[in-house]
Amino acid sequence: MDAPAASTSSHRNRRDLTVGPIGKTLLAFALPTLASNILQSLNGSVNSIWVGRFLGESALAATSNANIIMFLMFSAVFGFGMAATILIGQSVGRHDIEAARRAFGSAVGLVVGAAIVIAFVGWFLTPQILRVLATPGAAQGMAQAYLRVIFLGLPFTMLGVLIQMSLRGTGDSLTPLWFMGLSVVIDSSFNPLLIDGIGPFPKMGIAGSATATLLAGIVSSAGLLIYVYRKDLPIRLRGHELRYLLPEAALVQTIVAKGLPMGAQMLVMSTAGLTMVGLVNRQGVDTAAAYAVSQQLWTYIQMPAMAIGVAVSSMAAQNIGAGKWDRVGAITRAGILYNSAITLFVIGAIILFDRPVMALFVGSDSHAIPIARHIQLISSWTFVMFGATMVLFSTVRANGATVPPLIILAISFYPVRINFAILGQKWFGVDALWWAFPLGSVVSLVLAALYYRYGRWREAVLAVPPEQGQAEEHAHSDGEPAGRLHPTG
Repeated sequence: MDAPAASTSSHRNRRDLTVGPIGKTLLAFALPTLASNILQSLNGSVNSIWVGRFLGESALAATSNANIIMFLMFSAVFGFGMAATILIGQSVGRHDIEAARRAFGSAVGLVVGAAIVIAFVGWFLTPQILRVLATPGAAQGMAQAYLRVIFLGLPFTMLGVLIQMSLRGTGDSLTPLWFMGLSVVIDSSFNPLLIDGIGPFPKMGIAGSATATLLAGIVSSAGLLIYVYRKDLPIRLRGHELRYLLPEAALVQTIVAKGLPMGAQMLVMSTAGLTMVGLVNRQGVDTAAAYAVSQQLWTYIQMPAMAIGVAVSSMAAQNIGAGKWDRVGAITRAGILYNSAITLFVIGAIILFDRPVMALFVGSDSHAIPIARHIQLISSWTFVMFGATMVLFSTVRANGATVPPLIILAISFYPVRINFAILGQKWFGVDALWWAFPLGSVVSLVLAALYYRYGRWREAVLAVPPEQGQAEEHAHSDGEPAGRLHPTG
């Protein structure tokens, strides 16, 4: 195996997360990820503005219905991508670049191959899918045109997402930021040009918005690939390594087994969110509008937790791979500290300036604003606990423990949050809906902390299985001895 040589040649292109000051390294890794998340959210908002401005409310409804399908597919690729990222991170921590490339190759072959099949089937089944979603008749035609173009771009989009997640696994969070920025510029710039046929561009209507997204996905994914090869980054595949694109059975089994629970976590959160929307809608238009405004603000409040969670997962995976368990605990503590400080700052700023911010969505004279301010005062603080829970989950997932976090989330969202929101209205009225958020977060944080402290997630180290026929060579290789990968004391 040529892992040591590969590691030496590409070391300068990645950040070694197993050395140096933990707090500074964590922030340096998390901030570009946070910036990527903000760019992505702003891009979605800008595109919605273009669609609504040029095509009206029916077009917005069409894109909303199509985006539900895309979210379901991204939930799956997120899980598989996170599983590959963990395998890559642990392999890099062990300085086994060959194993990292094998994990990346199998993930690409699995996800992109599946995306091609889904794109082909989805193109033909788009009308049936939209009927199942009960898409309004006025929006069906536009939703079909939009979704079919999105299906065409699915393989390119999935490839780009996988490359970005895998680069973070190697310790590189800056490269994904630059190419996310490129994608946002292309998407938001070409949206109005292709929707309305400005200048030399054809007037494509809602298909133009999807085409702009398709173009952005192709260019950013191709640019990422070129950059990876020009800079000889750890996940590049050359020569005999191209065979890794044919998914290995053992690796696929690991990626699927670990990835499905992580994708399911997103589905649990989204279905619980849809259930809560249904409960809120029963309270009238003003309350529904207030909740919609609150959700817009919560999108930004939770971004630090998501970014720090990614950083903690990548750092913990590399340090687990390197057998540095003392740093794993310190990384978790630093992640909770930084997340709490940043999230509290964001919450404080939003509450301090809540009225002018909310007026951007519903107008300064709206009756929804007092309700939304009340919701923020009760529920916004839940994201401090949410962030701490995400950090704990990120650490245990870095060693392959993916099912317990799923179970904990399911318990806190359904038996606790949703049940309290329904039954608590007998005693607390509509406020039961808002108090359900901190109550659910307290339960999830307590359960996550108990599992982190007493669970058996440290016992088995997740690793890339040796290639078929290479088990003996792997057993006698001079990599990190297995015994050193477990916590001591």
